[in-house]
Amino acid sequence: MSVKEMDALQTSSCENNLKKALKSKDCKPTNFRNNSHSARILEDLHSLRKNEVLCDIRFEADDGKIVIGHKIVLIAASPYFRAMFSNSDESNKDLVTIRELDSTTLQLLVDYIYTGEITITNENVQMLLPAANILQLDYINGVCAEFLQKHLDPSNCLGIKAFADLHNCIDLLSISEAYIKQNFLEVAKIEDFVSLSSDDLVKLISSNDLAVPFEEKVFECVIKWVNHDLDRRNNFLPKLMEHVRLPLLKPGILFNISKEPLLNNIPNFKDYIIEALHFNHQKSVQHFAIPKTIRFKPRNFDVSQKVILMFNRSDTSPKCYTEWYDPVTKLRENAPGINDCRRTAGLGVIRDQFVFAVGGVNASSSKSVSLLDVSSRSPSWVPMVDMLVSRHGLGVGVLDDCIYAVGGRDGTYLLNNVEKFDGSIKKWQMVSSMSIQRSSVGVGVLNNHLYAVGGYSGKFLKSVEYYDPTLDTWNPVAEMSEYRQGAGVGVLDGILYAIGGYNGQYLKSAEIYRPGDGNWSPIAHMHLSRFRPGVVTLDGLLYVIGGEIDASDVDTVEIYDPITKTWTMETLSRHGVRIYGAVVVSRPHHYN
Repeated sequence: MSVKEMDALQTSSCENNLKKALKSKDCKPTNFRNNSHSARILEDLHSLRKNEVLCDIRFEADDGKIVIGHKIVLIAASPYFRAMFSNSDESNKDLVTIRELDSTTLQLLVDYIYTGEITITNENVQMLLPAANILQLDYINGVCAEFLQKHLDPSNCLGIKAFADLHNCIDLLSISEAYIKQNFLEVAKIEDFVSLSSDDLVKLISSNDLAVPFEEKVFECVIKWVNHDLDRRNNFLPKLMEHVRLPLLKPGILFNISKEPLLNNIPNFKDYIIEALHFNHQKSVQHFAIPKTIRFKPRNFDVSQKVILMFNRSDTSPKCYTEWYDPVTKLRENAPGINDCRRTAGLGVIRDQFVFAVGGVNASSSKSVSLLDVSSRSPSWVPMVDMLVSRHGLGVGVLDDCIYAVGGRDGTYLLNNVEKFDGSIKKWQMVSSMSIQRSSVGVGVLNNHLYAVGGYSGKFLKSVEYYDPTLDTWNPVAEMSEYRQGAGVGVLDGILYAIGGYNGQYLKSAEIYRPGDGNWSPIAHMHLSRFRPGVVTLDGLLYVIGGEIDASDVDTVEIYDPITKTWTMETLSRHGVRIYGAVVVSRPHHYN
């Protein structure tokens, strides 16, 4: 037997032995992935291109310079090249002219296709972004927009906005517009500001979320813009002045503004001044007026930003303390206090601006109502029209800019009657009564209906009914699984929540009601039992704040995430102060 035959026999024997060994171990198929494989292939292809190996396409840019590559690589990376080489006229060519791009930009983008890397600078970003749009390289488009976003400042934001608009970069356009509004006074100082078109300026100064501490600053910017090219722009002044919110100015400032010579060219400007003075007088007398036109509406620095107004009581003082609380930053700041405690008052807010504290124990009168306008330059609580009935332990809800005071107690008498405050006529009026007396009742608003949840009528209640304002009727819905007096009630994503309460013992449990199902379902228990907590919803989360708790730590907030269906708890403790209510409001002008 030859050496070659002996080697073959030995190899065959080894293979048979290995097959037997693997079969006896019952080895399962295993998948392996070389994570560096793709990167190595790209590196090799890039090396081939640099050495002009197997390159089958040359591009002539608009400056006459040549950029080379492999068709198959470019087709795989870009829909633009895929369409180009699918065209019968282009597919067989080895030289293609691209007039839209210069060679430097084209070279950078082709290098990116082969390496997955690119360096963006102040000098090249303006060329790269539109070129990436042409070649349909979405990643480059996105990182160019991100680069510009990170470098936004008052000196360049108008230019970046115009650039984003020109090239249909929706996200960058939105972000730059928001930046301009948030930094309006700084932007108005730069040279580009007076180059805005009249339409762009109108769009800017008509925004509710324009960040101006005082409306006279908007007026000053309008006059500056007009004066820059007075002969051509004077005719735009009437249109611009429609969006300066003169009613928000104090009478003294209005008088100074009225002396501006340019305003003599506006035929109805005196009517604007009269309108503003009338609104100032109305606010000084009535304190509460829902804006009827855009000129009456206070601007919010950021209409998307909300804070929580918490109501605190002290064991040693009859005064009610309030605080602004931002759940994002965890910052708390003193807010205007109410001169009386108003424990067990009902709390409601209209349009995230007007906060009502209604009735309550230790108020000057259980009929009394106090109002806080958070949009005011110097917000303070002012008295409003008294209710028709004395109430404490009531529930409050808001429907169609009307405050509803639901149930409660009048001294020792339990109430089933309900009244509403109509802001348009500044009066309280009775509506239909509930089917049963309810004190310490929870109230929520869902699908334009007012829900009265649980409470106490001489016994603990688990019944629920809703008010239909179009029919002025109350209708029953399914009962809760627990009797609940003093439950916290909130509404989030079309679901009604009943949280905690008391039925002979303090409750940690919570349950939800979906109108489509018509039934109550339990959710996870809170960490602590809570009686009469404040409940608000903000940014997709449910906040349960304070309340009377059968535990040593009384100043806490529990946060329910409906996606994870879990509760988390944060401590807001301050010695001797207890939180008994909360509402969500627009961020006040002075709030940091």
